[in-house]
Amino acid sequence: MKPSLVRLVLIDDHEMVRQGLRSFLERDRDLAIVGEAGTAAEAIPLVERLRPHVVLLDLQLPDATGVEVCGRLRALAPQTRILILTAYAEDSTVITALQSGAHGYILKDMRLEELLRAIRTVAEGRGYLDPRVTQKTLQWVRAGSSSRPYGGGLAKLSRQERLIMPLLAEGKTNKEIASQLRLSDKTVKNYLANIFFKIQAKRRAEAVAWFIKETQSSSAGAPPSSINPKDT
Repeated sequence: MKPSLVRLVLIDDHEMVRQGLRSFLERDRDLAIVGEAGTAAEAIPLVERLRPHVVLLDLQLPDATGVEVCGRLRALAPQTRILILTAYAEDSTVITALQSGAHGYILKDMRLEELLRAIRTVAEGRGYLDPRVTQKTLQWVRAGSSSRPYGGGLAKLSRQERLIMPLLAEGKTNKEIASQLRLSDKTVKNYLANIFFKIQAKRRAEAVAWFIKETQSSSAGAPPSSINPKDT
């Protein structure tokens, strides 16, 4: 359930970036910037004290990586949702961030309206991935899904579960997945519970990280290990 007012903390080592984000985000009456920080040393106690609904976190901080900060924030403020905002789109970085507890991952050159959508989506309790982060992986999956045998961890999943995973990676809701696959919401929920059990995932973001990793390692024809933030 989305909070009536989303309390947000900005964490980025560039003051001008924070000022720009604040200037834009404060126009939205549903958002309140309650704090900001430029280092991990400032950010961690700030988030622990304020317990915001969402943290907008850069991956590059002067005294720690965003992934390290993400893990510490999840331990200290488990109810706070973490949205990574970065210029780095390497698949390995995305996977590590999601496995460390991030609930979303977006690129800095995205449209501001899309940033708002990402914040709202994460605040509502769902995961959000910039479409460009998984675009090449998903294209590769769909191109060979009908003819390529699945190996590795993907072999654990049934055919229907393998159809669900790319849609989950796109950030679709259970209702949207159900509509696209012509299933009931309850059926999709049951499939997801079964997937999570099979791959030992507790959250949607963890399942997506697992899916990206397994997709790329399941065949010698896997897509490149990095995606340029400028790719569309």
